[in-house]
Amino acid sequence: MCNCETKTPEVIDLSKLDNILDGYRDKADMLIQVLLKIQKEYNWLPKEALYKVSQTLNVPVNRVYHVATFYKLFSVIPKGKHTVSVCVGTACHVFGAPKILDRLEKSLGIKAGETTPDLKFSLETVNCLGCCALGPVVVVDGHYHGKLPTADAEKILADYD
Repeated sequence: MCNCETKTPEVIDLSKLDNILDGYRDKADMLIQVLLKIQKEYNWLPKEALYKVSQTLNVPVNRVYHVATFYKLFSVIPKGKHTVSVCVGTACHVFGAPKILDRLEKSLGIKAGETTPDLKFSLETVNCLGCCALGPVVVVDGHYHGKLPTADAEKILADYD
């Protein structure tokens, strides 16, 4: 889903890209590893970076783009500084995850799959986090918030600037 309201950074500092790509010239078999490093550095895969990867690894740009859009862990649109994941698996659903998701969507002013215009938060749903006994569960940047009352949904966001 394209979040057309999310602002793409006007100027992308690609100075770190050369360091990431150093040593990967003509190594097409390292495409996923290189994309992982770029994703970690920028929190998304800027179009300019995909073209540079294509040139450096000697991989057609359409293949680079295909890989970048095939795997869910990659994003070709800017992501927020903080990722908020709401478990909507069966147990969490029964324990109130839809209400929590609704509350977070209203609080952030975005829908699941989108990023706030200030690039502070990205909101997503996940099918299961494997901690059903703690449902409903929301994860923010790897920190789990289990048995979360709906009324406290927005409060967990206050800890992230």
